[in-house]
Amino acid sequence: MARFTYTAQKADGEVYKGVANAQDRFELYNIIRREGGHLLSLQLDRSNDRLSITYWIGKITTVPQQQKILFTRNLGVMLSAGLPLSRALAVMERQTKDAHLVQAISEISSDVRHGTTLHDSIAKFPKIFPRLTVAMVRAGEEGGDLASALVVASEQMEHASELKKKIRGAMIYPSIILLTIVIIGVLMMLYVVPTLSATFAQLGSALPLPTQIVLNFSNFLVNYTVVAIGGMVLSVVLVAAFLRTKQGSRMTDFVVLRLPLINEMVREVNAARTSRTLASLLSSGVGILPALDIAVDVVQNSYFKEVILEAQKAVGAGDPLSKTFTRREDLYPPFVGEMMSVGEETGKTPDMLSRLAQYYENEVDRKTKDMSTIIEPILMLMIGAMVGFFAVSMIMPIYSISSHI
Repeated sequence: MARFTYTAQKADGEVYKGVANAQDRFELYNIIRREGGHLLSLQLDRSNDRLSITYWIGKITTVPQQQKILFTRNLGVMLSAGLPLSRALAVMERQTKDAHLVQAISEISSDVRHGTTLHDSIAKFPKIFPRLTVAMVRAGEEGGDLASALVVASEQMEHASELKKKIRGAMIYPSIILLTIVIIGVLMMLYVVPTLSATFAQLGSALPLPTQIVLNFSNFLVNYTVVAIGGMVLSVVLVAAFLRTKQGSRMTDFVVLRLPLINEMVREVNAARTSRTLASLLSSGVGILPALDIAVDVVQNSYFKEVILEAQKAVGAGDPLSKTFTRREDLYPPFVGEMMSVGEETGKTPDMLSRLAQYYENEVDRKTKDMSTIIEPILMLMIGAMVGFFAVSMIMPIYSISSHI
């Protein structure tokens, strides 16, 4: 079975593109004829051919988040303006720039023309459309308000993207400083310390322990540069591989919840993600149990996942949603359980969750802006300690020799 990308024309003159699976081009002719059109052009799709460059490019590239947001939002706007779904998808296919997303839209459009629901069509592309988006689209289709569901889904994706950007932005500055320190330190060990080492060797005096440590490390880097670089690269790869395992991820989650300055932000980030996800799903008409099931995938930290799973079991047993979150104030801030309780009492849970998400998103935004101010003196102390240790290590032998003259 081969997959073809084709362009066809309907009897009314409308030209459209599509993707279809067929044994050969003759079967494709019959498929298009049953759609009420005739074939204009076709191309064999080799994106699933393992010998094709396109296949491997598709494996290592992803659709930018901004493209997903624009597609979801614009599709919802066009539907609210009265355009049929198939027509709106055709317009989006022409306007979208990303090749991978265009291919996905083309196949979705073809499925929709053959009677497949939109949520079933986009569910075929989990790397592009997460479960959260699929669930909201399904709720919109079942509730008869697909346009609003798509707009809400795009807003949720945008909020999640903004939150992620703020967190990454807060980590850029310290990461650059630390990387610069490492590079400068290695260069000094390779080019500066060997010169001083030769001078100390000529003097023939016993060297203090700090100086000996620096010189031994420098000699190792100079004599075994390839081994040292290979060891560092291998260490980074092994650590990264370990952190991707279940045990490594669990250990990371445990550590970040106990780091000063970081732990409070982690709690607020996960509170914001949980609240935003539940608010979006519940406002779109998704049931509380499916919404909690999807929220487990959105939250990254395994300890917070366990709380949501506990809440899902409790709600299934008849308990209110707020009960679990109130009991687990060691992870979720107390304000989360209180706002959920107010929402349940007033019958406005989605609205309260939305306000809760906005509150914690603003808190994370404020703390990420303040983080550079807090981290800067810590980094300066680290740099000062390293420079001081190096300076003392190099000066101590000079003073030691001077005292014996």
